[in-house]
Order: sequence, then structure tokens, then C-alpha cells
Amino acid sequence: MSKTEEALLKRKEELTARLEAIRTDLGKGLAADSEEQAVQLENFEVLQEIQRLADEELKQVQKELDAMKQGD
Repeated sequence: MSKTEEALLKRKEELTARLEAIRTDLGKGLAADSEEQAVQLENFEVLQEIQRLADEELKQVQKELDAMKQGD
């Protein structure tokens, strides 16, 4: 296994863990306090964007790994 492939596999693992944590956070309900809800909703929007970016990067990493396998 090349160093590049090792690095891609490590990054894939990191992104997968990050996405799992984000999905867990997004799955939590809102607090009863309206002020806290406002903060949670702002955080929700940020988490959604981070999730989108991580998903895109994960797809790119997988694409690169697939290309490496085909090149073998």
C-alpha cells in the first residue's frame, strides 16, 4: 500500500467519523428555551454546511481510492 493510499484511507476514516458526529448532533431535538433554540438553529445551519463539505470531500477521496485500485 502506497503512502498516498494510506493517507487517503486515513482521511476517509476521519471524514466518516466527523459525518457520524454531525449526524448525531443534527438528530438531537431543540431545547425548550427559545433563546437556546435560536443558537441551536444557527449551529444547525453551520453543521449542515460542514456536513455538505465533508460529504463532498469524502466522495472525492473515494473516487481517488477507486482510481488507484483500477490502476493496480
